[in-house]
Amino acid sequence: MAQVLDTDVAIVGAGPAGLFAVFECGMLKMRAVLIDALDAVGGQCTALYPEKPIYDIPALPAIEAADLITNLETQTAPFDAPRLLGRRVTGLTGEAGAFRLSTDKGDQVTAKAVIIAAGAGAFGPNRPPMDGLEEYEVTGGVQYYVRRREDFRGKRVVIAGGGDSAVDWALALKDIAASIAVVHRRPKFRAAPEMAARLDEAAAAGAIDMVIPYQLQGLEGEGGRLTGVVVATLQGEQKVLPADVLLPFFGLSMDLGPIADWGLALERHHLPVTPATCETTMPGVFAIGDVATYPGKLKLILQGFAEGAMAAHAIHPIVYPGKALHFEYSTSQGVPG
Repeated sequence: MAQVLDTDVAIVGAGPAGLFAVFECGMLKMRAVLIDALDAVGGQCTALYPEKPIYDIPALPAIEAADLITNLETQTAPFDAPRLLGRRVTGLTGEAGAFRLSTDKGDQVTAKAVIIAAGAGAFGPNRPPMDGLEEYEVTGGVQYYVRRREDFRGKRVVIAGGGDSAVDWALALKDIAASIAVVHRRPKFRAAPEMAARLDEAAAAGAIDMVIPYQLQGLEGEGGRLTGVVVATLQGEQKVLPADVLLPFFGLSMDLGPIADWGLALERHHLPVTPATCETTMPGVFAIGDVATYPGKLKLILQGFAEGAMAAHAIHPIVYPGKALHFEYSTSQGVPG
């Protein structure tokens, strides 16, 4: 059902950065509304790798992505921010202090400021160009994300790709799957050196079969049930790898969607911002997290958290014009409720 909401800050994107921005806005006594195209909060942490450990969150030596989102939801709970999930923001009109956002479900949101925390926009997998792919996608013979490691227990898994996702999941599944084969067109992987070294060690120990230099060529099976993955060298030499599941990790295709038509400056599908405030080229509209860019930008969750804090403080004068903001640490201020 379409909703009509009035708030101080409309946050477009409910991933880690967007969730933490709710907390930062709340601590400054600013109301927020979360809007996201996905049906659940968490962004890629929820949709792509909920069981994948994250190691660079301060004070948390390791935490699974789903648990990080659970903790962030607990942190934002005192501020009771409304959520419009499963909606894409299609329109933005107005100016700082008086914006109006509309969604594809007919929602209308008025806000004094906007924070875009949309990652790199709507995302989907880059699919390998192979005949009959759709049939195996429907049955789960071809999958692009690992949501539960247990789903692959006892299965013959073929992983294709040479980046972090291919390497990380090969290592994470090697003790669960019946077999792991990694297909890559060259020996060098575009992954973190430590993880690439661990992959080499696992291969040397016989835990992972390195199929190099090969590329995906085709699929074998019947009725959508995958039985083999055909791979080939650049010279055309082919072989079949027994498989129950193919995991092609060729990256994600990103699309900012309607955001690209809002009149904001764009830089390679990202939004340039002023580093000190995270404000875009449109006054009153801010961008944080992976969608924001500036010199020295690092695409880290922890940097998105810091940007959320900076944006919230920069927005305070818009929400409370003429009112001085006396900065207080959370240790002295506490959290409402």
